[in-house]
Amino acid sequence: MSVSLYGSGQTVLQVVSGTTTTQTTTTSSTFVATAITASITPQSTTSKILVLVSGNAYNASAAVNNFTLYRNGSVAPSADLMNTYGASAVETPIAMNYLDSPATTSSLTYTVYFKTGAGTLYVPNNSILASMTLIEISGS
Repeated sequence: MSVSLYGSGQTVLQVVSGTTTTQTTTTSSTFVATAITASITPQSTTSKILVLVSGNAYNASAAVNNFTLYRNGSVAPSADLMNTYGASAVETPIAMNYLDSPATTSSLTYTVYFKTGAGTLYVPNNSILASMTLIEISGS
């Protein structure tokens, strides 16, 4: 079943989601994987994949925290998708979206990666539910 996007000539071909309460921590200043991940196999090489992420993060130290998205182990966007800065002991929401054009019908696995400038970063904090939704949209 596909759903037409009003006035765009495009349709939603499939929706896949993944959730986790598995907490990942890092003290690294280079990107490492979180447990927030989902996989999809596009139906067409012209399809686009809309990636939506929600969750939370916590760092007891005042620090810049960076989040990005990897596709099959390689960074997907050309820059960080989200950066946060907080005073000590501040929990922050994670809300990211990215429209990818992978040009393949092979299986794709998207994973949120994170790093911190100081302290220990927890994602998701306190085992609160984090999710990733992948929406395949037909090419135009």
